[in-house]
Amino acid sequence: MSRAAGVAEVTDANFDAEVIGAELPVLVEFTADWCPPCRQMAPVLSALAAEEGERLKVVQLDVDTSPVTTNAYKVLSMPTFMLFRNGEPVRAMVGARPKRRLLQELSDVL
Repeated sequence: MSRAAGVAEVTDANFDAEVIGAELPVLVEFTADWCPPCRQMAPVLSALAAEEGERLKVVQLDVDTSPVTTNAYKVLSMPTFMLFRNGEPVRAMVGARPKRRLLQELSDVL
């Protein structure tokens, strides 16, 4: 998986603990090794995790190794970003985007 530095990987096994049970809002990137736009997002996610770590937890989920969670949230396109708050998905965005736009889209729900 195209790992973003400073961004944890979650799996089917720990999704509930790391995302559903998190105290902070969690931005999940549903990603895949074979997805070029996902690779483009790695530095954006790293920067977001570094800058917003007090307010927002940023994690990545590999759709190929975690099909249960991917199917549960009906994720069909990569990358899909899903923001969870209090265990519930409150926003979903599909496709790569610059950090500024990502922050704008998250600002009203953070």
